Amino acid sequence: METTSWHQLNEKIINCRLCPRLVEWRELVAREKRKMFNDWVYWGKPVPGFGDINARLVVLGLAPGAHGSNRTGRMFTGDASGNFLYAALHRRCFANQPFSVCLGDELELKDVFITSVCRCAPPGNQPSTTEVKNCLPYFFDELKLISRFQGIVALGQLAFVQVLRLFKDHFGLDWGQNIKFSHGNLIFPGNATNPWILGSYHPSRQNTQTGRLTQAMFDEIWLKAKNLLS
Repeated sequence: METTSWHQLNEKIINCRLCPRLVEWRELVAREKRKMFNDWVYWGKPVPGFGDINARLVVLGLAPGAHGSNRTGRMFTGDASGNFLYAALHRRCFANQPFSVCLGDELELKDVFITSVCRCAPPGNQPSTTEVKNCLPYFFDELKLISRFQGIVALGQLAFVQVLRLFKDHFGLDWGQNIKFSHGNLIFPGNATNPWILGSYHPSRQNTQTGRLTQAMFDEIWLKAKNLLS
């Protein structure tokens, strides 16, 4: 049955068990937990997208964090990556507060919808090719429901590559073979009716603590995205 509403799509995502390795891992993490989160009841299921369903801007990440979204049940919530992301969105008035703790913490997004390539936390943050292929249709279904979106900020190389592939396969858009991922790389569709794509380093702790992605660099991404929205 074709997905026709957000409720149907999110139920389909939450109940997905297509990838045995990911199902086993997300549920193992939810049982064993991290010591500092012993009092939490982990989400331990695939994580649906989050944000403004009338958004003009879509943000695409890689996958839920094992002790972040896999614990809280909301994209980029409960870990260092989310804190870095939501603080940046708040500085550009895309979010009403600069932090993300848990479901029900009153975080709201304006003109932004956040989703990911994969919906389950993968071991080592490395989903397989098959797992990406299984999960990417959920992102396509979300895009069909977000009728006003104009552009996508792809966080990390995998997200950038996969959104280019999705647009080629489903929208018939092909920018050739020479497009490489880099921070701040902006891809225009060639006409005003198709969405643009803006690449950014992922706000992972590995990137932010080493200085590969600084606050100033990340702020520039969201300023550029805001200026692109029409």
